[in-house]
Amino acid sequence: MSAAMDTESTYSGYSHYSGHSKKAHRQGRDRHKSPRSKDGSRSEKSVTIQTPPAEPLLGNDASRAEEGQDDNWGETTTAITGTSEHSISQEDIARISKDLEDSVGLDCKRYLGLTVAAVLGLLVFLTPIAFILLPQILWRDDLEPCGTVCEGLFISVAFKLLILLTGTWALFFRQPKADLPRVFVFRALLLVLIFLFVFSYWLFYGVRILDLKDTNYQGIVQYAVSLVDALLFIHYLAIVLLELRQLQPMFTIKVVRSTDGESRYYSLGHLSIQRAALVVLENYYRDFTVYNPALLTASKSRAAKHMAGLKVYNVDGPGNNASGQSRAMIAAAARRRDSSHNELYYEEADHERRVKKRRARLMVAVEEAFTHIKRLQAEEQQKAPGEIMDPREAAQAIFPSMARVLQKYLRTTRQQQYHSMESILQHLSFCITNNMTPKAFLERYLNPGPTLQYDRDRWFSKQWTLVSEEAVTSGLQDGVVFVLKCLDFSLVVNVKKIPFIKLSEEFIDPKSHKFVLRLQSETSV
Repeated sequence: MSAAMDTESTYSGYSHYSGHSKKAHRQGRDRHKSPRSKDGSRSEKSVTIQTPPAEPLLGNDASRAEEGQDDNWGETTTAITGTSEHSISQEDIARISKDLEDSVGLDCKRYLGLTVAAVLGLLVFLTPIAFILLPQILWRDDLEPCGTVCEGLFISVAFKLLILLTGTWALFFRQPKADLPRVFVFRALLLVLIFLFVFSYWLFYGVRILDLKDTNYQGIVQYAVSLVDALLFIHYLAIVLLELRQLQPMFTIKVVRSTDGESRYYSLGHLSIQRAALVVLENYYRDFTVYNPALLTASKSRAAKHMAGLKVYNVDGPGNNASGQSRAMIAAAARRRDSSHNELYYEEADHERRVKKRRARLMVAVEEAFTHIKRLQAEEQQKAPGEIMDPREAAQAIFPSMARVLQKYLRTTRQQQYHSMESILQHLSFCITNNMTPKAFLERYLNPGPTLQYDRDRWFSKQWTLVSEEAVTSGLQDGVVFVLKCLDFSLVVNVKKIPFIKLSEEFIDPKSHKFVLRLQSETSV
């Protein structure tokens, strides 16, 4: 209990001190905020609205507490306000209503396809059983006796149906990963083929067996066995078309993010455009670094500052036309452009210097904090079991010593919107639980990681739009270009076919590896 009280007093004391020391500075900064920052926060909220509410990343109430978190968690760790998060504009309301309508349509289409596939699958599995049972129910007394061969066919039908059921469950009954704009052509063709196949068998069964009341029961069972065999071959065809056909790489695609130009290369097989787009999105969340719009505002602000420094004075009076002013603006901009590269160089050098300085301070602070928690663990082992801190309490005990330094580093590298205080505390407690080093703890913050590393509320986009000149159900071809658009950026995909490679063989005789040393008069051997 004493250790827990010391931890809470240390954490609250740090929070009280840091909150009062920065109160006046934060109030002055809030008074001088421009409307541009409000618009930027509204755009971030629009991304948050697009996220699916049914899949929270955190398993406890921390996800709800994180919604009211602001970026000043390093300075004000005692108060959490969420009034600004509930502000919403008329455009956001219209966007929400449109997304709800789209989601309802997608859900209906998804459930309709699943219902049709389930009904057809049930019909397929009940048909051989019905072929065997109907003669026993309708004209049992007129049937010929079933011998040993006929009874053996019962076992064959049972095991083949079990194999078919297992294969169908493994191939078709899987949770869908996405809602595609069009139907999967091969899957639709297989469903149509199965329907026509079963319908043909029922038609023949009704005309030749039900109407004539065939008494050869062994022939009827053999007819059901042939149906099951044909269904197994259709299942093999489905495996080839749906799984094996796309394994061999045939195309190389280049994916470029439109905002910062980050690109990746992938190899794909024979896929349709919509399924290739799905593969691109799955790899995007894993391979691409998280999209950070704050890194793109530096160049825009620099250009706006240069243009704001240009002033044109009309010395000839108001009657002069605007052509002279335009020429003066162009000439001044050209002179400013000649020296802008020096400003860019010194700005980047100063930014790198500040980042390295903040990184060094952060590494020292985290190492000191981890050495403190190790010393606490050594001391706590000698105390009673009821006084030992859990990883969450230990993380709260050492977090105030690194909070300010970590916040300054995240602000300098413009990553503060992706890391909240609650997420950092959870990561810190995770590292303490698994006995990880300070370097392992800092890996998430020193280097921007893939998109999946961060909270879903920070990056996940529910709706993607596929833009293509070709039909999305058509296969990939050389030179095809399609675009995947979301709210803030787009992914441009360029498809190139892997060239045909011709290899030739040349035999080298091992006895031919003989050499002669040539000596000249100038050489000293």
